[in-house]
Amino acid sequence: MESLKQAMGKFDLEKIRRKAEAMKANSPSLTSLDEVNYECPKCKDMEGFFTKQTQYYQDREYQVDAWIDCECVKKKALERLMKASAITEEFSKMTFGKFDLSSVKEIVQEAYTVAYEYVREFPDIRKLRQNSIAFLGRPGCGKTHLLTAAANNFLAKGIGVIYFPWIEGFNELRNDLSQLDERIRRLQQAEVLFIDDMWKGTDKPTAFEIKQAFAMVNYRYLNNLPIMLSSERTFAEMCGYDEAVGSRLKEMCKGHTVTIKGGIELNYRLRED
Repeated sequence: MESLKQAMGKFDLEKIRRKAEAMKANSPSLTSLDEVNYECPKCKDMEGFFTKQTQYYQDREYQVDAWIDCECVKKKALERLMKASAITEEFSKMTFGKFDLSSVKEIVQEAYTVAYEYVREFPDIRKLRQNSIAFLGRPGCGKTHLLTAAANNFLAKGIGVIYFPWIEGFNELRNDLSQLDERIRRLQQAEVLFIDDMWKGTDKPTAFEIKQAFAMVNYRYLNNLPIMLSSERTFAEMCGYDEAVGSRLKEMCKGHTVTIKGGIELNYRLRED
């Protein structure tokens, strides 16, 4: 997954060249700039502009033309990151501020704190082995919301995230096996990989799921690439499916794991209005 720096570096030079030549030739379609509908009126879709800057050389002052990136470049880069993340429009609205702490149990409040602190600590821990986060246990208690809030925070900072919902993701992998290697490689190499509802579905994962899960997790484990993980299964249960996958995830998420135990009262979807 490309970083914000990489995304911002992809200028459409051909587009800039064509517009510059058209303006220089005083094209009839551009004789009145007010008639042109630009995506960005500030830079007229040139993604930047020249400005005079003062430089000094051997105690002498010079005025030079310097190219300044327009603020729309960053905006477009963030839009590309969001689109590449596969996070839906509905999920993109999930934030820490929209998580209702007033009506949740103490263990869920702990998960909120761990997610918030994980985002804050991420620049310092992202290159370490223990750079991942896991929320496990009861359904309907806000695990996905909190991890999505963290993912949206990363995207806003230009950190690439790929969202992989377990059931839907594996359905896509099975539906086109000719693209399997390429898709698994994308998940392996993502800047941050968000696996939602891991091991969801049947009581026991298939051999195909275990094999591909190991390919994803092991690559990221060896290369210290972060995983954000939600699951109804505990690490002990995961090790029952495949010890190599479960033990790696447990080590990666050490210090940022919350296992939410309890009854149906934790499921916000079943609460009375």
